[in-house]
Amino acid sequence: MIFVDSNVPMYLVGGEHPNKTLAARLVQRAVSRGERLVSDAEVIQEVLHRYVAINRRDAIQPAIDVLLGIVDQVFPIDLTDVERAKRLVLGSTRFSARDALHIAVIQRREVATVMTFDRAFDDVPGLTRL
Repeated sequence: MIFVDSNVPMYLVGGEHPNKTLAARLVQRAVSRGERLVSDAEVIQEVLHRYVAINRRDAIQPAIDVLLGIVDQVFPIDLTDVERAKRLVLGSTRFSARDALHIAVIQRREVATVMTFDRAFDDVPGLTRL
């Protein structure tokens, strides 16, 4: 099972960038191998937040469509996840609140791999970043 972070669909629908091609390759490789791709509701919120912040509302639907088109499941966020994220950010300055929330979901759902360009995930024991 591979968790897909928000930057993957954003690179896929965004303009030219070195990570655009790499994101497409990562997704194609995972799909061709039959990997189960998952995400969480916070990823969708991050897409909304980012594109509203940079006044690119036109990119919201395409990015969400790409995400929902490649993942098999979007996990909800619950109080357990928020409590675990709180413990993560209070115990370390390495993670943003959003990353901590993803990590909490990843740990609760026993996901071993994350597809992201965010290097903060490299610091999570037992988690492999693609």
